[in-house]
Amino acid sequence: MQTQIFAHRGASRYAPENTMPAFRLALHMQAEGVETDVQLTRDQIPVLIHDENVKRTTDGSGFVQDYTFQELRSLDAGSWFSKEYEGTHIPSLEELLQWVASRPLFLHLELKTDKISYKHIEKIVYDLLQKYNVMERTTLSSFNEDTLKNVKELNSSIDTAFLTSTKMRKMLSYLSSIPADGLHIKHTILNRKLASRCRKNQIPLRVYTVNRPAHLRKCYHLKCSGIFTDVPDIAWSIRKAVEES
Repeated sequence: MQTQIFAHRGASRYAPENTMPAFRLALHMQAEGVETDVQLTRDQIPVLIHDENVKRTTDGSGFVQDYTFQELRSLDAGSWFSKEYEGTHIPSLEELLQWVASRPLFLHLELKTDKISYKHIEKIVYDLLQKYNVMERTTLSSFNEDTLKNVKELNSSIDTAFLTSTKMRKMLSYLSSIPADGLHIKHTILNRKLASRCRKNQIPLRVYTVNRPAHLRKCYHLKCSGIFTDVPDIAWSIRKAVEES
């Protein structure tokens, strides 16, 4: 089984995270898929941004949930990264889905409900995935177990994954109780035993955020299902070298 490469917030080492330039670059760098974060505006439009506050990655301030979509679109989400990307905007989920629909990419959407409880976010995202016929190549993930339960109540066949950065006792039993189909873990808690148990139980194990060559090689040697990386080009070249060795 080949470890799949997913561009973390797009190719975010080379372009502003969670923007269309970063997603386009990820495809150019031969990533199998893209990972991004979904939050809701005041008028309940799902948009792609990691932080609940826009300050770090735009020229604005305040919380995403307090902006309308049109207000959010007026912010510059590229200048903080470099002058080359001045004027880049925060994309809506629908903008990404329109682009992905005709391209061979998997989607990993993190619903950002661990700090703010966005009302109906699961249904809003679900309806868009259906509209663009990308449900079968999409995984919905969250740190919030209630969000995953809400997703499964909409449709039990939707692929879900539980996100965690900490070790847990009886992790696999916990996954089945949520329920979640896969496990997304921080690279610092990856070990051979967990990787082996996930393979034995046919549970997809994907690791974030894997950028250093040594960490990439570890994921490949442990046969993880996938990695989330800011550097899909480097991840691809190292995977090729590992497979040929």
